[in-house]
Order: sequence, then structure tokens, then C-alpha cells
Amino acid sequence: MATYVLVPGMCHGGWSFAPVTERLRSHGHRVIPVTLTGVAERHHLLTGGVNLDTHVRDVTALLEVEEVEDAVLVGHSYGGMVITGAADRAPGRAGALVYLDAVVPSDGDSCWSLVRDEERRWYADVDDTGYATRPLPFFDPRATAHPIASVLQRLRLTGDLAHVRRRDYAYATGWDGESPFTVFRDRLRHDPAWTVHDLAGGHNLMRDAPDELVKVLLGAA
Repeated sequence: MATYVLVPGMCHGGWSFAPVTERLRSHGHRVIPVTLTGVAERHHLLTGGVNLDTHVRDVTALLEVEEVEDAVLVGHSYGGMVITGAADRAPGRAGALVYLDAVVPSDGDSCWSLVRDEERRWYADVDDTGYATRPLPFFDPRATAHPIASVLQRLRLTGDLAHVRRRDYAYATGWDGESPFTVFRDRLRHDPAWTVHDLAGGHNLMRDAPDELVKVLLGAA
């Protein structure tokens, strides 16, 4: 039995993984979907101080309290920032990383620095609090504004993640227009430390290609 910790992208909660969660559990695995501080059903916790460090701590604290070891950390979109930081700060508890159409940061990167001007214009569209980026109109109705400090803060890593035994990248091929994640897919597919998968679906692979995605996740375990 593997343990999967599922980290959503901006504005979404752990519920965004529901189709994948159900399938993985049917295979007998332990699955823990995460909702990050200040987002979705935890939106009431939003303050100007909620940043990337907060979200990394959300995951590392969960790993500690649930006594998880050798977890498969799965991050969608912005969640790639979070699982990278969590794997760095809790090395004994993270065994594999799976990035779902996600940013893949190095030390000193922020989500802001890794995306295009198009995404930066969206990030800068903050709500009335001034603390959070508004959800896009086509997002799930349950989506909420997302703490902007989390996409602006640079990730600081203490090591090279050499303890991670496996790294997978699932790339969505069904974008309407150019994908901001192609740069990561193209770079990683030539790196022997990574396994890259092209999946036929839009950015929300959990909804568009759950069966194919579950195959990737089972392989990562």
C-alpha cells in the first residue's frame, strides 16, 4: 500500500482530486487530499501573511501528524511549488514526486518567475482584500481567491532532493492554445532522472483524464 498526498493548484481544494482519489483508494492505497491554508473551504483563514512557506508547512505538518513515510507527493499546477518545498523539508517522508501539468521550481524560483506574462496578469488581478488572486471565470464553482503572496514568494531549498527515488511529470496536451507548461515537459523529457507522460486532456487532468492519470500515479508508487 502506498500513501498519496494530493496538493491542488491555485484556488482549488482537495476535492478537485475526487475522481483520482476514489480510483486510487479502490486499488487499496491510502490517499490524503490537501486543501491549503486560505483556499477553498479554508478560505476563512486567508490573511496577508499566508504565503508559500505556509503551504509547504501545511504539507509537512500533515506528513508528521499522519506519520507518513515514503509518500508519493502529487502537485497540480501551483502545487508543484508546494511538493518541491515539502520534499526538501521533510526528506524522510517523501519518496516520489509527481507533477501534474505543474511548475517545477529550483532554489530561488517563484511561481511568478516561472510563468508567462499572461499568468502574471491573472495573478495581479487581486480581490478587494488585496491579499488574493481572483479565480478565473471557468474554474470550479467551489474555487476561491488564492493568496497572492504564495505565488510571489521565492522557494528556498536546502538540498538537491537526491533522496527522492522517482520523479514523474504528467503533461496535458489538450490546452486551447499554447501551454505555459511545455517548457517543463520539453526540458524534463531529456533528463534520465524523470519520467514524462503526455496525457490527452486539458489542464485539469484529474477531471479530463482520471483513468490515464491513475496509471501514472500507480507507476510512481
